[in-house]
Amino acid sequence: MPVFRVSRQVACWMLQSPACGCRASVLPSRLLGTSPRQIPMDANFHSTSFSEADQQRVLITGGLGQLGVGLASFLRKRFGKDNVILSDIRKPPEHVFLSGPFIYSDILDYKNLREIVVNNRITWLFHYSALLSAVGEANVSLARAVNITGLHNVLDVAAEHGLRLFVPSTIGAFGPTSPRNPTPDLCIQRPRTIYGVSKVHAELMGEYYYYRYGLDFRCLRYPGIISADSQPGGGTTDYAVQIFHEAVKNGRFECNLKPDTRLPMMYIDDCLRATLEVMEAPAESLSMRTYNISAMSFTPAELAQEVLKHIPELQVTYNVDPVRQAIADSWPMNFDDSNARKDWGWKHDFDLPELVTTMLNLHGSESRVAQAN
Repeated sequence: MPVFRVSRQVACWMLQSPACGCRASVLPSRLLGTSPRQIPMDANFHSTSFSEADQQRVLITGGLGQLGVGLASFLRKRFGKDNVILSDIRKPPEHVFLSGPFIYSDILDYKNLREIVVNNRITWLFHYSALLSAVGEANVSLARAVNITGLHNVLDVAAEHGLRLFVPSTIGAFGPTSPRNPTPDLCIQRPRTIYGVSKVHAELMGEYYYYRYGLDFRCLRYPGIISADSQPGGGTTDYAVQIFHEAVKNGRFECNLKPDTRLPMMYIDDCLRATLEVMEAPAESLSMRTYNISAMSFTPAELAQEVLKHIPELQVTYNVDPVRQAIADSWPMNFDDSNARKDWGWKHDFDLPELVTTMLNLHGSESRVAQAN
């Protein structure tokens, strides 16, 4: 009687009986029909497994943020244009829409997220949806929903469908009681922003799902990321992006941090390459689930001095934002990323002089094109 046939494995999950000889809990409980988001009893639980030789199918959430568009472009060169899907809840600019697959995805809508993964046969998920530090402090309830509830949805979908999941963490995952110079991978973490708290939560939940459910969770703690392709998005390290916009456009820049505030930074090309490298690293080479990565560390004054070598007429002033300054003063000054370099061969390409030259060349090209148009 095929209608009543249920596999032994599904029966064990549903009954959770020690007599069946199965683990008491193989997947998070809501994936077994115990939450309002129930899976039908006739659902097929034998998820497809993908070997390393198979072409990856990639989903990027929060894709219109600072890193998503660049990551999509980078991964499409590796996996093909149609195999990397960018998603967000906002309408994309035309050039983003035309550059490759883009879909609407709300990480707070569990059913929508699950349908996207199933319908597109996703194998890798990069979860970039988050409210950053300064914006999160201005709207804690929204940050809590997006950064924590959204993460839970992503973790459950990834565990159910056997995805390899990447969730970025940040220098903001540390607090004033953490060692700051340098900050190792494992130490006290007591952040004082909702952004930082949510990132520590993500690190621990991802590690828990790895040990509890076998989820292939991978995480990098990013330093401040500098890119010419995106506008600042409400982060404490935004000054290091904004200075290039203002230097080329106006010849003057007002910094909202003190001139001697030292923070770890990285050019976006290094960031994207590190992200792909840790995702492609053999599982046996990873001694931990969350790694620090770094490239350089500088202060606003040091960055301004390097920019002045190219634009001597640049005027730099300081108008300190007490909220952002307090956040920066609780963050690492330098990252110890020796484990990443040892385990999977991380090595950065861009130091401060190369960063400044590259950013000014890119912004200078954009400015000349705008003037011509």
